[in-house]
Amino acid sequence: MDPDFHVRVAAISHLHALSRRYDDLIPRDELLRNLEVDGMAYPLVNPQSGIHRPRRFRGTAALTLVTAPPKPNKPPPYEDAFDEASGTIFYSYREGPTDRPDNRALREAVVQQVPLIYLMGVAPSVYSLAAPVYVVEDRPAERGVLVQIGTRATDLTPDGLRSDVDIRRYALREARYRLHQHQFRFQVLAAYRRRCTICALREQSLLQAAHIVDDADERGVAVVRNGLALCAIHHLAYDRHVLGIDPDGVVHIASRLLNEHDGPMLREGLQSFHQQRIALPRRPEDRPDRERLDVRYQRFLAA
Repeated sequence: MDPDFHVRVAAISHLHALSRRYDDLIPRDELLRNLEVDGMAYPLVNPQSGIHRPRRFRGTAALTLVTAPPKPNKPPPYEDAFDEASGTIFYSYREGPTDRPDNRALREAVVQQVPLIYLMGVAPSVYSLAAPVYVVEDRPAERGVLVQIGTRATDLTPDGLRSDVDIRRYALREARYRLHQHQFRFQVLAAYRRRCTICALREQSLLQAAHIVDDADERGVAVVRNGLALCAIHHLAYDRHVLGIDPDGVVHIASRLLNEHDGPMLREGLQSFHQQRIALPRRPEDRPDRERLDVRYQRFLAA
């Protein structure tokens, strides 16, 4: 029985609550706050190391693994580490001797099969959560370990990882998809200065990153040039093809809506933007791709 199991469960529950509060993107400031359990304070992360075992722990295994946010114009550091065939992520030792304390705590997690927390950097000071995770294999020749993502329903028990391989692969695919979408959202909103490109709304809780060409299309990659910062109402209108944006960045409202009379939301929220131009990002390389805009605009016209 893991002597720190109750702290692990409390930490995982606390971080899932933070993830819900912050729309899946946990600010670093929240991670630096101690967790109180039974009147004792436990740091959730170590600012100096990606592998963290609280000093108060009676056991020897780590609590948290952190991967740094990606650097500008570079892929995320964990991008090549995902292996969907095995349902695992490769996580590297900390630089230096393999027997340094944090590396020992990482390798002890293999032996003890205790639930850990994995925080993956989406952008500077913003992290995505995967928990519980288990360190399932040590690979000293490669200076790293294999990590599997579990589910709270079946794997958060003192007995450790129980899910079958299909569930593990599904959990890994979901985590990878969420990471891509988080990165896409952060980058698109930053490019559009965190305001709706149509109405200039700045309320963060109502801003979304819309794909111009969706994921199912081969051109629907999660890059800034395939994105638009839209408020919730304009995103929904765009997805329902009652609002279109042509390759020149001009907004078009479906003719059937232009001829309706239905109160201020329709009048001010949609009709008033007909034939208006969207606000473009400052950097040319961030501006929406004309070809993708045209593909999407043709679908609007067809609808």
